[in-house]
Amino acid sequence: MKSFRFRLLIAVMAVLLGTAIAKAQTTDDATAPPPMHGHGYAMRGHDHMMGFFAKALNLTDDQKAQMKTITQKEHPTMKPLMQQQHQIDQQLRQYVEGTYDEAKVRALAAQKSQIEIELTVAHTRIHNEMYQLLTTDQRSQLKEMEAKHEARMQNHMHEAPSAAPEQ
Repeated sequence: MKSFRFRLLIAVMAVLLGTAIAKAQTTDDATAPPPMHGHGYAMRGHDHMMGFFAKALNLTDDQKAQMKTITQKEHPTMKPLMQQQHQIDQQLRQYVEGTYDEAKVRALAAQKSQIEIELTVAHTRIHNEMYQLLTTDQRSQLKEMEAKHEARMQNHMHEAPSAAPEQ
């Protein structure tokens, strides 16, 4: 279980790294879009994290450009999967707010799991391609950052929940 969490953490960090690098390469002078809920809000957080990783790892302009190329290459694969996942989430919401139908929920959940498999494969492929662009020193820095993050997560997971107030 610990190994799975660690691999998941690495995958998330790599996605964040790729997103930040891609964002750092864009030169869009347009005004920022209005605040969004859901994915739009999450993407702004990813952009911030990617900028953090680009600076923390001291990526070269060439590395940033190569990582942007990777994300652009994978975009046609990722976008329809994300759209399908969003559509399924919308369909599932009707069973939360309306009449519950377990058979239909299970069918949608099965569809969503297949999409999540494809997204995981694509994310891992992207992360691997980006990781291969890092120098030995950058890889060491990234591993150190991941280890520190894992330690913080473990500390957080092992903290005892506060006692419920007595009445």
